[in-house]
Amino acid sequence: MRKLIIFIFSYMTLLNAQSQTSPITRSARKVFEHHHNYREASVTHRRFRHQDLVPLLEKLKQNPLFQVQVVGKSVEKRDIYLIKAGTGKTKVMLWSQMHGDEPTATMALLDIFNFLQASDGLDSIRQEILSNTTLYIVPMLNPDGAQRFIRRNALNIDLNRDAIRLQSPEAKLLKSLRDEIKPDFGFNLHDQSRLYTVGSTPKPATISFLAPAYNYAQTVNEVRERAMRTIVGMNESMQQFIPGQVAKYSDEHEPRAFGDNIQKWGTSLILIESGGFPGDPEKQFIRQLNYAAILSALQLIGDQGYQQYETKDYFKIPVNERNLYDVVLRNVRYKDKGRDTLLDVGILRNESTNRSIPQGFYHRSSVEEIGDMSVFYGYEEVNGEGLILTPGKVYEQLLADVTALTPERTKELLSSGYTTVKLEKVPTGYNPVELPLNVVSKSGRVNHELELDRAANFTLQSEDGQVRYAIVNGFVYDLSKPKPDLFHGLVL
Repeated sequence: MRKLIIFIFSYMTLLNAQSQTSPITRSARKVFEHHHNYREASVTHRRFRHQDLVPLLEKLKQNPLFQVQVVGKSVEKRDIYLIKAGTGKTKVMLWSQMHGDEPTATMALLDIFNFLQASDGLDSIRQEILSNTTLYIVPMLNPDGAQRFIRRNALNIDLNRDAIRLQSPEAKLLKSLRDEIKPDFGFNLHDQSRLYTVGSTPKPATISFLAPAYNYAQTVNEVRERAMRTIVGMNESMQQFIPGQVAKYSDEHEPRAFGDNIQKWGTSLILIESGGFPGDPEKQFIRQLNYAAILSALQLIGDQGYQQYETKDYFKIPVNERNLYDVVLRNVRYKDKGRDTLLDVGILRNESTNRSIPQGFYHRSSVEEIGDMSVFYGYEEVNGEGLILTPGKVYEQLLADVTALTPERTKELLSSGYTTVKLEKVPTGYNPVELPLNVVSKSGRVNHELELDRAANFTLQSEDGQVRYAIVNGFVYDLSKPKPDLFHGLVL
């Protein structure tokens, strides 16, 4: 009986909580929870290319719900598509990947295409969107940049700084589409650095919104106000999934940017920036958040539900701040130059492109900060209190090849303070993700002293010389535990 009473009380509490939420929040929960039904299965990582996208867009032509056309070409003559859906009076234009290395929203748009053409228990939501709005979607505006996984286009122009001169064909296309369609709302879909936090908190800014300012005075007119109100509703929806992890992007006016200018040209513009989330390097969870956020916004826009929200609440959303590192080592001692110094160390794991390996990239670490990091945070933090940071040693005895680095041998070397080994035969074309330690040729020389902009290869040892942590290429291995999944060295 007691268990039954507890269950009934919990259920009633849940019902009461649900009754307090807005319709758009409940709707966002539904589409979020069913995302797996619409997730485009052929795209599972960030570094997909134009040729991966084209078959998916061409397939949409088979469904009369969509009008699919090639509306322009990139510098290198790759097709740029426009997909139209819906019959509503409110026109909404969305474009993604104007920066080639910012693909999260493109993945979400593919999922939205699948959602719109499905038929199931969420029909009321999709029909509401399709009957109230007409959607004009440009996925991957910068296919040449996506091919190289770089920000700029093939002319090395930042498309989001080409709204005035229009020197790139992709920028000209976006401007002409905006002028021809005259959308009521626009969505400029981007990725931002994973290193942003929500204000001064340690929480990453997983999603950031902005209604860009169209002048230096940051005037709020009716056009911008609509975007602000919509963002307040989107923020409300997102808080149930990532509480405290939604921020506002800097609204400093950039006169060359498309968002600022499109706002000025009369389209209510909403910027969505996808940041970082712990344990989501390929941004698949953030992809799901984008999908839910966009669908929520389309509902708010279609029935003008944004009018119930206040612009004052837009200004309450904390602003992005750059306070994160991949790894922070705290309160370690470092003995150098005759001094015993207490310090913190901030490490970044930078991505280096390598198309020949499955991931398409590997990590190359760098020490980015040394000193008092009490106002900064890490996705991963190590309390080094009582431990001494010691530069990693190079094992001078030659090993035959990589196969000599068995898990047991690797842990033995790390426990002895070694982070790099010398090999008789250094691998070529080897996947760095499979290297358990840094490797170097028999004549190679490396320096693992702690310095800014140098790779992070050292150990944290107790006073008696026992190694507690090994840091190899910026990856932390607590030697009292199993080797972490995310861990690899490099050929130096």
